[in-house]
Amino acid sequence: MPAQAQYAGSGSSVFNFLDLPASSRINALGGSNVSVRDGDVSMSMCNPALLGERTDKVLQLNFSYYLPGTMFGSVLYGHNFRDIQSLSKDSTRKPNYFAVGVHYLDYGYMPYADNQGNQTGGSFGAKDILIDAIYARQLSPYFTIGVAIKPIYSVYESYHSFAIGADVGGHFQTKDSTFQMGLVLRNIGWQVKGFYSDEDGTAHEILPLNLELGLNYRFAHAPIRLHMTLHNLQRWNLGYEWTSLDKDPTTGDIIDHDVKWYDMLFRHTIFAIDIVPKSERFYLTLSYNHRRRAEMNLSDQKSLAGFGLGAGVRIKQARIGFAVSQLTRNNFSYQAGLSLDINSLLK
Repeated sequence: MPAQAQYAGSGSSVFNFLDLPASSRINALGGSNVSVRDGDVSMSMCNPALLGERTDKVLQLNFSYYLPGTMFGSVLYGHNFRDIQSLSKDSTRKPNYFAVGVHYLDYGYMPYADNQGNQTGGSFGAKDILIDAIYARQLSPYFTIGVAIKPIYSVYESYHSFAIGADVGGHFQTKDSTFQMGLVLRNIGWQVKGFYSDEDGTAHEILPLNLELGLNYRFAHAPIRLHMTLHNLQRWNLGYEWTSLDKDPTTGDIIDHDVKWYDMLFRHTIFAIDIVPKSERFYLTLSYNHRRRAEMNLSDQKSLAGFGLGAGVRIKQARIGFAVSQLTRNNFSYQAGLSLDINSLLK
């Protein structure tokens, strides 16, 4: 596969909804986290190797609010099973983990209009849909590998596209789980059917390839866990291409959009801190995503773009989570999630 073709600059790939946080937990952690393995089945959307014993028969529902008229949500279910060879050795050991999910983004309905903005009557819709089949295998008490297959379908008005993507990841943790590390290559794949055709036939565009490395450390004698996630390691430049149209309205000079090296370095990083007791009955999370801050913050307006805040609580067989993050001034995204332990409910 010509991986070099996927090193293109920002805004040059399709299905970028794949980079949206799929749950309140992920949003609270800054939009992505590939290292924390704590029984939240939605974390497998970031790294398939984050499935584990505690995701068995867990049903999770997530709903997100970004802009008026849009809907983004997901349904996930985890199930573990044993090797046939291990049945006679250890009937309780389940080293194979599986999950399936459906994720959707509905942009709502928009009116038809001409190039002057005059509405011409009628409206159209736009939707993205993803089906995720995730498998992970426990190789040892410390190491897990995983893979996810992701059929993707999008329809924008009369334009349709279908693609196949995949994630491949690994996870390592110490015996007491105070240190965890994850590595994943996300969105490997291609369009089977493109949105449009050109003189060479159907145009096949790339998926937003993303190589991520994550680390987290939990203090042994304090309810604090620190996270650092490095994303888009396959390419250095996360900037956008600019044209001569980007001019200062006062002087007419072309605006210099060059990003300093230290700024670009931090655009690859997401930092987060958890307050979570050993019982894990609740958590409180604060995160900072510098790329989101750099791209969403406006110089003439004050905002908390790039910061995320989330909280969750476990009540008997249910986990409830909520997260909020600011995109731009007066524009917040909200996410809520509910996880149900089907094993406990059936007892």
